[in-house]
Amino acid sequence: MKALRSIVFAMAALLAACSGQKEEAAPAAKGDGGRTTIRFATDWRAQAEHGGFYQALASGEYARRGLDVQIVQGGPGVNVPQLLASRAVDMGMGSNSFIVMNLANEGAPVKAVAAFMQKDPQVLMAHPGTGAERIADLKGRPILLSDASVSAFWVWLKARYGFTDDQVRKYTFNPAPFLADKRAVQQGYVTSEPYVIEKQAGFAPKVFLLADEGYPGYATMVLAHDDLIAKNSAAVQAFVEASAKGWRDYLYGDPSAADALIRRDNPEMGQDVLDQARAKMKSYRIVEGDEGLAVGAMTDARWIAFADMAKGQGVYPASLDPKRAYTLQFAPK
Repeated sequence: MKALRSIVFAMAALLAACSGQKEEAAPAAKGDGGRTTIRFATDWRAQAEHGGFYQALASGEYARRGLDVQIVQGGPGVNVPQLLASRAVDMGMGSNSFIVMNLANEGAPVKAVAAFMQKDPQVLMAHPGTGAERIADLKGRPILLSDASVSAFWVWLKARYGFTDDQVRKYTFNPAPFLADKRAVQQGYVTSEPYVIEKQAGFAPKVFLLADEGYPGYATMVLAHDDLIAKNSAAVQAFVEASAKGWRDYLYGDPSAADALIRRDNPEMGQDVLDQARAKMKSYRIVEGDEGLAVGAMTDARWIAFADMAKGQGVYPASLDPKRAYTLQFAPK
């Protein structure tokens, strides 16, 4: 499930260390039929939250634009920034805005070129019937968080709602402590953990989507190395355009071919999990957002708002220019 992808943040600085190498990166190779090979690393095992990329692969959108895309499946031992640094992949997925800003702060030659989730799917979950009707009601309650989350969205929660560090409890991606304590709160993704809790415990948790509470971060961004942007901008543009079409089709067309590829790569993935995740992405407008922008779009205003929030809490120096983290050259308009 996507919840474990946050471990990538803790190791993101590895890219900065590796990116200091002096040798030039080779441009993306030519594959079958003269198409440009793009190895794209995802942030976790294949799932509906990657569906647009699998849809573009299954439907031939990448191939029609001259690309031979190979999806490199993530997992607990896969670090996307490290893969980019070692040139093992050509492009990769940035799970959240903290990862991308962290890379920029370390001086890594990588930029976000599109954001395929306008809303970060991060949620907090509480037990129903315990007085937790608003996210502000969670102040003072024990909150189960991963180490990476404490360095990420927890920063915003403290600034916005006055939450305090003594509320934090260690989250090991096991729901048992949450289920055992009705006052407890647990992190998760709107597309996965609430469904798991409902299946395992037989009740629907109270869900607070941070994006709908004002959290400004993007998710599921496409990252590209500066060398690839400079030497083969056409391939980057083609990848973004095909992925945007794939995401629209996965949500509102026939997703069966993409789901088949997802289940091939991740045989443990059940169709019911795929179906409910896709439904959640649609109902919460995770991919499209609420601002009427094109799928995959980014704006200077959103990045500045995110950077200002993080810098205001001392996460990054005031001098850090958020434009080092992204480019609007390729993002759909």
